[in-house]
Amino acid sequence: MNWKIVGDILVLKDETNNIDEILNLPNVSTVVKLKSINGFKRTPQVEILKGDSTETIHKENKCLFKLDVSKVMWSKGNTSERMRIGHLVEDGETVVDMFAGIGYFSIPIAVHSNPRKVYSIEINSVAYSYLTDNIKLNKVEDIVEPILGDCRDVTPKNVGDRVLMGYLPNAHEYLDVAIGALKDGGIIHYHESVPEKIKFKRPINMIKNVVAGRKIKILNKRVIKKYSPGVCHVVIDAMIE
Repeated sequence: MNWKIVGDILVLKDETNNIDEILNLPNVSTVVKLKSINGFKRTPQVEILKGDSTETIHKENKCLFKLDVSKVMWSKGNTSERMRIGHLVEDGETVVDMFAGIGYFSIPIAVHSNPRKVYSIEINSVAYSYLTDNIKLNKVEDIVEPILGDCRDVTPKNVGDRVLMGYLPNAHEYLDVAIGALKDGGIIHYHESVPEKIKFKRPINMIKNVVAGRKIKILNKRVIKKYSPGVCHVVIDAMIE
């Protein structure tokens, strides 16, 4: 599919021959064309084809996400992973979400699980603003604590039962920070974009190299989606003992 619906906004990803039909789809107030994704903060550049507002509230898995599609990313391909993590956290856990964005993982965890605390860290001030809005929208202020800043500087140490690393393409640069955020041991969910031929081997080795000397158990490994031709987006669930 060369388009996706986010709230009441249609985001066109590629050229299409049926543009007139798309522009007149019901329940769509705005149509934008995604032209590029720029920089470390993954900022979209869009062209408005219909409507005037690029801000919306998207509903997914009983969660509400307020966002502006011209300022922050929304990936439909990550839907199943957001649902999986949202139901995976165990009662009373403390979770550190290192690349929280607008709350992609933090909000489903707070809504669908029973964590003690979720630390949600985001460097992009625009995404952070939407993160704080979404915490209020979903009424999880007593669970989710937003933190603005670079993960390397502001990630809490020795607090987490579980650490999320849902960022591409260079989450590996923060593996040492993730390990430091765990208590005596715990689980990390490490994301990487990887050539299909080594889709699990390389990320697992990345983790092993950083935890040198500590025991590691791979709990799960899965492909989330295609990232680019010959490259896939994978996640590794690893227990660090």
